[in-house]
Amino acid sequence: MPWNQSGSNGNDKDPWGQQNQNWGKRGRRPQQGPPELDEIVQQIWSRFKGFRSHKGGDGDSGGDDGGERRRGSGLGKYPILLLLVVGLGFWAFTGLYTVDQGEQAIELRFGKFSETNGAGLHWHIPPPIEIVEIINTQKENTVQVGYRDAGRGKQDVPKEALMLTEDENIIDIQLAVQYDIKDPANLLFHVSEYNQENLADSVVRQAAESAIREIVGRSSMDFAITEGRAQLASETKSLVQEILDRYETGINIVTVEMQDAQPPEQVQDAFADVVRAREDEERFKNLAEAYANDIIPKARGFSARIIEEAEAYRAAVIARAEGETARFNKVLDEYWKAPDVTRERLYIEAMQQVFSNTSKLFIDQPEGGNSVMYLPLEQLLRAQRNSSTDTLNSPQSSRTTSPTAGSTQNAGIRSSTRTSR
Repeated sequence: MPWNQSGSNGNDKDPWGQQNQNWGKRGRRPQQGPPELDEIVQQIWSRFKGFRSHKGGDGDSGGDDGGERRRGSGLGKYPILLLLVVGLGFWAFTGLYTVDQGEQAIELRFGKFSETNGAGLHWHIPPPIEIVEIINTQKENTVQVGYRDAGRGKQDVPKEALMLTEDENIIDIQLAVQYDIKDPANLLFHVSEYNQENLADSVVRQAAESAIREIVGRSSMDFAITEGRAQLASETKSLVQEILDRYETGINIVTVEMQDAQPPEQVQDAFADVVRAREDEERFKNLAEAYANDIIPKARGFSARIIEEAEAYRAAVIARAEGETARFNKVLDEYWKAPDVTRERLYIEAMQQVFSNTSKLFIDQPEGGNSVMYLPLEQLLRAQRNSSTDTLNSPQSSRTTSPTAGSTQNAGIRSSTRTSR
């Protein structure tokens, strides 16, 4: 039956099997709300069915039974297409992804590098065409070499920590290496199976262990466990970075810190004694240098003072000798002018000098009288006490006193005798 003819029931029906009086100009019901999803689907497939009936022309499209059969067969196929469209939309929606600050996204199209995206909202062709790897490039990761953090303490790893030095000693070294990612693409393509857990840590640990073994093998044990720690850490950082750049891993070494460097546990006591002895040696050297810095300037000052005193003494002796010579020459000149007077004056001056230092008193009697010697007992006792005191201090003081007294006495006798004449 054509779509514009009335059916057997006398009701006007359109090709979609709906009554015309219930539809408006736009195909909607004026008394009701928007059509349901099922009705929209039926309309689409009815149009598709009508297009097929006009094109095919098999003569069976006019009957109601034929229309019902055709409508039933179209509705049976449509849910698959609908699910396909919905699935396609959901598949396209899965291509949205967000990149946080400090991260970079690497898009891979059929496993090949496509592009790199920074922070923000992005879309890519969903898998299996494209996949996205998001890598944090600002996070600093820490790798332990020779030990592992275990709760409150740490656990030693001897196979990583024990190394051989240049002087054929074994040393236990522990390192902490911090790194970040500078090139996510290199890390993704040149470090196999990046998304495997802790694989980047393993690469850094192996490179750091290889580098520190090479550097320690060129150093002595004393240097490594004492003043060479900072230098070993700096050289290790440079060598690890060189190794990682050589293999294009995209990893950047931030710092390398020497946690510990000591002999193996079995010989630590002996090496501790060696270290203490070395510290005592340094301490004694410092004390000796301090003593030398204190005593050498004093010795140099004392030497300079002695030299100056000697120079002064020499100058004084020379000046005194020159003065005595000049005086003697003047006296000699006077002696040649008046020998007797000059001789007598010299004798009187000599006797005056001698008697001024004597403790004995001689009295000159007239000619024919008796010479009486006066002994001042108080002065003798005082001189005896002074002599005893000087004997305790200087053994030669007692020997220097009696000749003076004897010479004084002899001089007094000579004076007395000369005066008597």
